[in-house]
Amino acid sequence: MAEVVLGYGGAEKKVMVAIDESEYSYYALTWVLDNLKESLNKSPLVIFMAQLPTKNAYTFAASLGSARMYCPVSPTQEFNNSVKENQNKLTLALLEKAKEICASRGVNAETLTEVGDPQTAICNAVEKLNINLLILGERGLGKIKRAILGSVSNYCVQNAKCPVLVVKKP
Repeated sequence: MAEVVLGYGGAEKKVMVAIDESEYSYYALTWVLDNLKESLNKSPLVIFMAQLPTKNAYTFAASLGSARMYCPVSPTQEFNNSVKENQNKLTLALLEKAKEICASRGVNAETLTEVGDPQTAICNAVEKLNINLLILGERGLGKIKRAILGSVSNYCVQNAKCPVLVVKKP
């Protein structure tokens, strides 16, 4: 297998792996650790996860015995704070899991999270941190779903200010 060297001329190159809760992003992380471990010992690895912003309105459904009414309800500040807190706990737990995977393979990693739309948050982090290589997992959407829902990896390939490697799970 060809060796990928990220530190040209002794310069340190930063690599960022963007993850979410999907198995595809963890596959991408383990792929990086298996295939770029030599280079990662010489350069920093950043694990990034975007947190979706909380909604200002939620839709609640009535119970089965009641009339079927769906209506948007403005949540209380307490509810909003609870959602944000739980989302933050989940994000930190997923980042810690990724960091443990890296540590078990002898790679030190930094973790970072930001609130925002994942595709723009990832591209903003790439620019802010001067990342030299962005790595993402492909979620495995079909062509139709990708066209309707959009693709974070496709957006990053088009808009990130560095090379992007999209790892496809076999």
